[in-house]
Amino acid sequence: MIQNYNNMTTPTPSSSSISPITMGKYRIAACPSPLACGRFAAQVSIASGSGRGTTDRVMRFHDLFPTHDAAAHYALAQGIVWVHETTRMQ
Repeated sequence: MIQNYNNMTTPTPSSSSISPITMGKYRIAACPSPLACGRFAAQVSIASGSGRGTTDRVMRFHDLFPTHDAAAHYALAQGIVWVHETTRMQ
C-alpha cells in the first residue's frame, strides 16, 4: 500500500542523512532530488541480487516535499512497504 504524504499527520524526525537499509535480499535506498521550485522529489531504489543478476527497481513519487529529509523518509518508508508486500506474496 502506497501512503499519501499529504494525509500524514505526524512528522518524521529529521536527520542529516538517511542510510540505505537491507531487508532480506533487498537493499532499499532513498534518492531524493531537488527541483527547480525549491522543493524535493522522492524516489527510492530497491536492489536485489548480485553481479550480472542484479535487479534495481526505482520508484518515483508524485508528492513534493519541503525538505530533502522529508522526501528521503517518505521514499524509504514506501520502499519498506513494497518489500513487505512483495515478500508476503511469495
